[in-house]
Amino acid sequence: MSPGTINERPHVLVTGATGYIGSSVLEPLADAGFAVRASARTPSAVRAPQGVEVVAADAFDARAVRASLEGIDVAYYLVHTLGGGAEYRERDRVAANLFAEAARDAGVRRIVYLGGLGADTGALSEHLASRQEVGRLLAATGIEVVEFRASIVIGAGSTSWEMIRNLTEKLPAMTTPRWVRQDAQPIAITDVVAYLVAAATTPQGAEPHRVYEIGGSDIVSYGDLLRLYAHHRGLRRLVIPVPVLSPGLSGWWLYLFTPKQATVGRQLAESLRFPTVVGDDRARRDFPHIVPVGVDEAMDAAFAADRHAIDATSWLAEFGDNPTPRHEQRHGRHVDSRSISVTCPPEAAFDPVACIGGERGWYAFDTLWDIRGFVDILLGGPGHRRGRRDPYALVEGDHLEWWRVERVEAPRLLRLKAEMKMPGEGWLVYELATRADGEGTTVRQTAIYDAKGVIGRAYWYLVLPFHHFVFNGTLAGIERECLALIEGPDTCPLPGSWQREVARRGEQEA
Repeated sequence: MSPGTINERPHVLVTGATGYIGSSVLEPLADAGFAVRASARTPSAVRAPQGVEVVAADAFDARAVRASLEGIDVAYYLVHTLGGGAEYRERDRVAANLFAEAARDAGVRRIVYLGGLGADTGALSEHLASRQEVGRLLAATGIEVVEFRASIVIGAGSTSWEMIRNLTEKLPAMTTPRWVRQDAQPIAITDVVAYLVAAATTPQGAEPHRVYEIGGSDIVSYGDLLRLYAHHRGLRRLVIPVPVLSPGLSGWWLYLFTPKQATVGRQLAESLRFPTVVGDDRARRDFPHIVPVGVDEAMDAAFAADRHAIDATSWLAEFGDNPTPRHEQRHGRHVDSRSISVTCPPEAAFDPVACIGGERGWYAFDTLWDIRGFVDILLGGPGHRRGRRDPYALVEGDHLEWWRVERVEAPRLLRLKAEMKMPGEGWLVYELATRADGEGTTVRQTAIYDAKGVIGRAYWYLVLPFHHFVFNGTLAGIERECLALIEGPDTCPLPGSWQREVARRGEQEA
């Protein structure tokens, strides 16, 4: 290995592996063939791809940090304590010094760090000043440091994206602080990850501490981002900047409308008072194969990633067989999930699920379903008129009253997409699995709703109380049908696939 290069397939450590950036870079590094180790304060919370080693290492535990760095060539320092209280800047200093010294002692060749974009000279927010100070502290021990500085990161799950989503979805008109007019150069998470992965093997430079300013192809204001988000969602939003909202008042404003992101958001908002625009083309010269996308494409990718994350989620795996209803928000969607345990195997329990709707109804409170169907017809939707193609079988693409069958994986999964008229998009998902104790089946029913704007949110909270009666009643009806199936054909009018299979086996035995 020549002195100017890093091993083509180095052993890498990713710190902050439960954070947004850290978790995003694990799989691309593993896919690139690197030997990846992920460290986090809570290893069980790391969603690591196959082959990634996960270790416990609190950023302030010197022994654990040193152990995590053993045998590492390139270390990704993706830790910050922004949400850790008023003394976060001092905590950042302590953590950075501890890590840099441990990396030096472990023989680490390179540290890759992601900081915040902002001019080295002139006024900076405390947040941006702290991020840049961390880069200097990491380089102070003499280890080569490749530092990237980014503005707003657009990607599903990022704090910036969730702030944009919450503000735009909740507020038809916004009186906003002056900082919404400040220029920024947002960058897609995919481009950030591309730079970080490339940094593992980029040739060593003449400078021990290289700083790259990275951004997308568009320069926009935060207000522009709110309007662009609204455009993508088909919403009309009025953004009115006013001069009276100080940073402190801005913090309360964010807390009111983005409570989950408010702690970090206040610091990010303070940073947005200053331009965060790329000042040179060094990143493009040294990484010519990376061509950052613009804001529109970054938002399209974020929306697609949100949808993929929801589609890929197994609510049964998330919540198990706990019968307590769960009400959450995930990737901008409202989730209402509840379950029931039945004594029959999944093959039997799936029959009443697959036969739901149509002439059989929804096993409970059919009058409420009828009323909703009638309202849907008045609004120009399909209502109950379409019924079912087949009373006992479903295939992907079938209509089921105002639903469309998106996925069927008997006897484990049925996913329906709502085609009724409503201010948003909805899905109803049934998942089945054998109980952990082997006694019967857990049937989990999950309603997912992507509310569109204020009216969409109002609609969700209006119908949510009815879920308790309607959905619990449907699950109880599924249990009744399962018991009837177990008791035999004479007691159950449902000639489903499991019952037919039992009859077929009986004929073969005879």
